[in-house]
Amino acid sequence: MHYNGRRLFLLYWNRFFPYWPLLLALTLVSLLIAWFYLKVKQPVYEAEASILIKDQNKGSDDSKLSESLDYLSAKKTVENEIEVLKSTSLIEKTIKKLPLSTEIYRKGKVRSAELFNNSPITVQATFRDEKNDNKKFSLNVLSRKNYAITIPGSVIAKKGTFGTPIRLSNGQLLISLNENYIQSRPGVKIIDFYEIEFLSREKLLEKINQNLDIVSVDKDVPVIRINYKSNVPEKASLIVNTLAETYIQDYIENKYRAANTTVDFLKGEIGQANHKLSAVENQIEDYKNKERIINIPQETETDLRKIAQLKIEKTNLKMSLDAIKDLNGYMTKGKDNFLDLAPNFEAFNDLLSTEMIKNIKQLQAEKKDLLLTYTPEHEKVKIIDTKIKDLTDYQTESIKNTQKNLQIKYNDIDQDISVAEQSFVGLPEKEKLLNIMNREFNLYEKNYNFLNEKRIDAEIAKAAKISFHKIITRGEVSTVPISPIRSIIIIVAAIMSMIGSIGLIYVIHFAKAKVNDIFTIEKSSNIPIAFATPFIKKREKITHYFLENILEMELKGIIADKKIICISSYDKPEHHTFHAENLIKALELQSKKVLVVDVSNTLKDIKAEHYINFSDDENLKLTSAEIHHIILEKIKNTDICIVNNQAMRQVCGLS
Repeated sequence: MHYNGRRLFLLYWNRFFPYWPLLLALTLVSLLIAWFYLKVKQPVYEAEASILIKDQNKGSDDSKLSESLDYLSAKKTVENEIEVLKSTSLIEKTIKKLPLSTEIYRKGKVRSAELFNNSPITVQATFRDEKNDNKKFSLNVLSRKNYAITIPGSVIAKKGTFGTPIRLSNGQLLISLNENYIQSRPGVKIIDFYEIEFLSREKLLEKINQNLDIVSVDKDVPVIRINYKSNVPEKASLIVNTLAETYIQDYIENKYRAANTTVDFLKGEIGQANHKLSAVENQIEDYKNKERIINIPQETETDLRKIAQLKIEKTNLKMSLDAIKDLNGYMTKGKDNFLDLAPNFEAFNDLLSTEMIKNIKQLQAEKKDLLLTYTPEHEKVKIIDTKIKDLTDYQTESIKNTQKNLQIKYNDIDQDISVAEQSFVGLPEKEKLLNIMNREFNLYEKNYNFLNEKRIDAEIAKAAKISFHKIITRGEVSTVPISPIRSIIIIVAAIMSMIGSIGLIYVIHFAKAKVNDIFTIEKSSNIPIAFATPFIKKREKITHYFLENILEMELKGIIADKKIICISSYDKPEHHTFHAENLIKALELQSKKVLVVDVSNTLKDIKAEHYINFSDDENLKLTSAEIHHIILEKIKNTDICIVNNQAMRQVCGLS
């Protein structure tokens, strides 16, 4: 595993190391391009503001007071408020508060830088049409007093003086020095080249929408984040803060406008409801006066109790009347023998009658006593009879009068009951009509009270000029641009240069169509690799490496007794002479007798005991069999044979 890793490392090292100048050059070029890009590219700054939204779907419930103060506001959700913040109407209100319609640029050799609050000049324009919108005016400040400006579509510059308007075909321009800024920055450069652009409403809205990003912080948190990107950090901060303030102010204005409209509407509705309520009240009053109604339930209850009481009295009178009638009939039938009667005085039991009965009985007893002494014709007896007769006549007449009196009372009570019962005639219809009018009255009264409650709520909301949304984070002026990021650009440039270099090296490598590594040889040939010679930096290490290579070939069975090893190259024989010479020297260091067969005539200077030179032209007449026979004869006295062959382009090989 270690060997394979080392082998793979050497493979790639040998492939890429020769091209290190190309890698270095491409890296430097990429870094130079990155530096130039950073120099040319306008830095982009970002400002961020956060608004806390009163979202009924998130957070705690509002108090009754909060509900009253924010009564007329629609239900707020983060998603709806994001769309409100993105709306054209709100952005236009924000634009009107800021000097964004005119952009001033300072022209440089490489790039133009936008000037916002740091501009040494101010520009005011009045145009009658949109011909000059979204076009750049070229301004050349000649001195602290004079300048020259080139109108779009014109090649001739107009000269002007700061503070003096320049008349154009469709308006005029007023260019002045920004004295406040110049005084705060004494060393500011004024004499320079500038560009001025007047943005149309559509272009300005498009530009703001492109750089404006409004998102929710989290789905469970009612907070909206407003981000704006600009080349000028002060502009980005000013836009997000002004947009947030405009949103809050617009919310308050809309709430006040809605409350004011609602109050006016409710006042009109309350007036109509009051008129209808008064009409129904008068109708009920007239109906009660006409029908003499005070309170139907109470009057009905009183009449029912009265009728019940009269009926009870009528019943009692009826019983008394019946009793007195019986008594009167009984007395009438026995009036000739009154003293023998035993009437029931249950219905006639007043004190006078009782006393009279007692007197009659007493006189009757006296009479009986007198009859014991006197005859019925006696004067005393007659006097008692006269008294008894007077009392009985009086009693009989009294009973008759009492019967008449009870009959009169009975008739009167019966008449009173009839009169009382007449009051219930038509009562259901009266109750029905009165209930209809009362129901209508209650409806109008409920509507009237409801409208007054809502009017009070609307008055409270109108008076409370506060917002339940608030800015929790204001946009700060950023000092670090978000784009381009210098470190990332440099790292990406370096990585891209390396990738490009590797790709280019591969293209060159495959375009050359040369064998540069062991992997390619093994992939393209069935002949096994004997050994690979690395780049040897020190000459004293040459022998060491070739001794290792001999050991490697012995382990592979390539080097053995009486073996013939042929060494050749592709283009020129000099390319393999190094290996042939050092391989022979390494074998001799191992005390091996080496037969050197020199076919390419590049080993003439080698000091070998057994040397055969086949490079002369006279050897061309020898056949391969004859050469092979000569080598076999010579190798008998040696251990191994090394053939220094010609290049592959000159000869195909040796059998």
